[in-house]
Amino acid sequence: MSRPVDDLVILRAEGLYCPAGDFHIDPWRPVPRAVITHGHGDHARGGMGEYHCSTASVPILRWRLGEQRVHAHAYGEAFTLGRARVSLHPAGHVLGSAQVRIEADGQVWVASGDYKRQPDPTCAPFEPVHCDTFITEATFGLPVYRWPDTRDVAADIVQWRRQCAARGEAALLYCYALGKAQRILAELLPLDDQPALLHGAIDAGVQVYREAGIAMLDTRRVAELPAGTDFAGQLILAPPSAAGSSWLRRFRKAQHGFASGWMRIRGNRRRRNVDRGFIVSDHADWPDLLRSIADSGARRVIATHGNTDALIRHLREQGVAAEAFRTDYGDEALADTTPASSDDPQAPA
Repeated sequence: MSRPVDDLVILRAEGLYCPAGDFHIDPWRPVPRAVITHGHGDHARGGMGEYHCSTASVPILRWRLGEQRVHAHAYGEAFTLGRARVSLHPAGHVLGSAQVRIEADGQVWVASGDYKRQPDPTCAPFEPVHCDTFITEATFGLPVYRWPDTRDVAADIVQWRRQCAARGEAALLYCYALGKAQRILAELLPLDDQPALLHGAIDAGVQVYREAGIAMLDTRRVAELPAGTDFAGQLILAPPSAAGSSWLRRFRKAQHGFASGWMRIRGNRRRRNVDRGFIVSDHADWPDLLRSIADSGARRVIATHGNTDALIRHLREQGVAAEAFRTDYGDEALADTTPASSDDPQAPA
């Protein structure tokens, strides 16, 4: 079969554009109509005329962007934009994250957004969607990236907190405010009975998840505790932007940890200047990138953001037609632009 002349998704200055439906997917500049895969700041930006997203993403978009013209869609529910039939399917990245399936002109394309295949109690699991062309992220598109079981990592975090308690130290864990913090708290729920303490920017996102019915470890906001509180033995979650800020002065003795897929590389822990690195990622690792591409059945793969070159080279060696879109999406750190908290002046903007 010859390749269709017209692609269903092309790259424009504003972002990924579907001519058949006259909409953009996660545009990085203002456009009339945007289909949003999830609420991270590099995928959901302000200034769009209207937003289409999964039902579970609506409160996240409102938290991050304020009131907008939003159209909510249940997973698997088809809707029409232009002459394109569109549906959203679970991506397993964060609460409400979705892959975008587009059917038009005799073709089916799927744009994955960010995704993972590991179990996660805070969001719907990734759903393979068969297609002709698969646009996949490649954030961790190198063979070195292979994730441990997150339940084991959560147990390590509990052990670390207890070791800190024995030394009279606080356990200060940096993690991203949307998705990562909530996932850690959910994994800790069956393992620990001591509430975690939260930076204000983390707390705001945790409350959005609680209102969505996600079960997590009990938490308290650091700002609510009286001056002079002894934080020894407490687990404290803070966004990476809190590192080096005056907010840290209240913790007289603390060990610093970081939860991220980047901790798989030891040098990243040194560059972050943290005592412990915990490998927790909301993206697919190398084996799951390859598994997801195979599950899609796609004859053509387009990789976006991350280590696209290594992934494309590997796919071509396997006989898959592969190329890249050079997009304006970021890595885990860039994705987590966190709204400021009204009662915590050190919360990042």
